[in-house]
Amino acid sequence: MRTRTTDDRDRATELRHAIDRTGYYPEVVADGVAAAVAGEQVVSFFVHHEPTFERDEVRRHLSVVVLTPSRLVLAHTDEHPGDDLLPEPYTSTSTEAVSLSAVKSVVVTRNIANPTSGPSRPAEVVMTIGWGGVARIDLEPAGCSDPECEADHGYTGVLSSDDFSLRVSAAADGADAVHGLLSFAESLSAATHG
Repeated sequence: MRTRTTDDRDRATELRHAIDRTGYYPEVVADGVAAAVAGEQVVSFFVHHEPTFERDEVRRHLSVVVLTPSRLVLAHTDEHPGDDLLPEPYTSTSTEAVSLSAVKSVVVTRNIANPTSGPSRPAEVVMTIGWGGVARIDLEPAGCSDPECEADHGYTGVLSSDDFSLRVSAAADGADAVHGLLSFAESLSAATHG
């Protein structure tokens, strides 16, 4: 994890160093991120390296989120074993650039251990960003207040935007990662509050 917050400096060099420190195909990741950033100033960023377990193998995933003056850039790089189309092991990098004016929500969930002890650093943070690219609907049967009622009241539900979500915890990623994600979320919230 690495992040930097807003000021007038271009943080592109710091972003590159953060990508290099992960050791996860840094040339491949940096190339994909640079192409998506397209020369804009890097205002803030967060780099999250996450290994996943697939049967008896460990697969790695890297998420890079970048705030520029006009866009939110997301990049995901995964590694894959060879397959029928590409017999050699390979990586796939997907990037998405979202106009800041399109960002509709930045939801930050802070999980605090032992809250009766007063304010403390979060043990875990989840940042969810919505811009309307992906919507999720949760439906459940509707009812009424009459416990004897057997009528069909249809369904009720919630439609929520859930385009991108990132979770970090102090136990798995370190306290710096939690602080870094909070810092990035603050920068993004400030850039989209208009």
